[in-house]
Amino acid sequence: MASDRPIFVVGCPRSGTTLLQVMLHGHPRIAIPLETRFLVRTYRDRRRFGDLRDVQNRRALARWVTGSTQGRFRRLGLDADTVTGKIVDGPPTLGSALGIVFAAYAERFGKSRWGDKRPGYWQDLDVLLRLFPDAQIVHLVRDPRACVASLTRMPWWREGFDAAVATWLLAQQRCRRDMRHAPAGTYHEMSYERLVTRPEGELRRLCMFLGEDFDTGMLETRQVARDAVSSYQRRRHHSGLRRAVGSAAVDTWRTELSPREVGLVERVAGSRMARLGYTPSGECTPPGAPAMLAFLEEYGRRRASLRKRRVLDALERRHDTGPVGALLTSGQRDPAASTRGFHR
Repeated sequence: MASDRPIFVVGCPRSGTTLLQVMLHGHPRIAIPLETRFLVRTYRDRRRFGDLRDVQNRRALARWVTGSTQGRFRRLGLDADTVTGKIVDGPPTLGSALGIVFAAYAERFGKSRWGDKRPGYWQDLDVLLRLFPDAQIVHLVRDPRACVASLTRMPWWREGFDAAVATWLLAQQRCRRDMRHAPAGTYHEMSYERLVTRPEGELRRLCMFLGEDFDTGMLETRQVARDAVSSYQRRRHHSGLRRAVGSAAVDTWRTELSPREVGLVERVAGSRMARLGYTPSGECTPPGAPAMLAFLEEYGRRRASLRKRRVLDALERRHDTGPVGALLTSGQRDPAASTRGFHR
């Protein structure tokens, strides 16, 4: 039986998740849209909609997701009234309502399986698995030196170098920790470097994990970007999608980072780099005590913020009026699915 499990692509920003999204969207059975950004936001605001067994509450939720305040919905190219009707007639859980939106997007392309991509989902793997207990998580990992060099060049990144390094490190720690006890077939880690240098082999491994046959259409990234995600052509930081997949960006960090910046990355992320197969540069300046202290303060603030989010969500769940997990796929409807979710 063909799989209908949701697919979520995560990773530190500037890890190549958009490229992977386009590759997956090139598969004849899989549709993954632009970043929607309403999934976690709706989950956080779920109490405002009340008990979804009440049809009027489902209608209010549908209007929230498809309404003007959720501008990202319009990018999906869906009819709001049609989607609202499907949510109202669908199973009375939040995950079901959200899954219906993505399923409608897949139907728009004549596809039977949907996914979603947002780098920051690494912070909310618990949320994803509560909403979609049978989800498959794909984590794309890039050399932290290249990732940080790219991230700090982005005009929308205003948080500084230390914050970029901390984000990469926390993303690796959280994904590994949160998925440590996940059932087989839930979590798959990919290498950006292998994806751009040996794309077919890396995509074949991904398809095996997803339970799909590899399709050469996944390699036609420029065509997919033009046909399905054309707005990327107007974004300078996604300009790489206009070119054939290649390794040009793999080592650009060597000229974009200073020896002191390379030294800090290799000092704080060295053990994880080694496990991932990234070798030390041999040409860096070790960070001094002030630089290390500044980084540790930034890392500590971000780690504490993540812990606070988890604690607040645990408190909020006490007020849930019923299950939030989707009931759309065969795996989600399985009574054992509730035991396959997040256990921490």
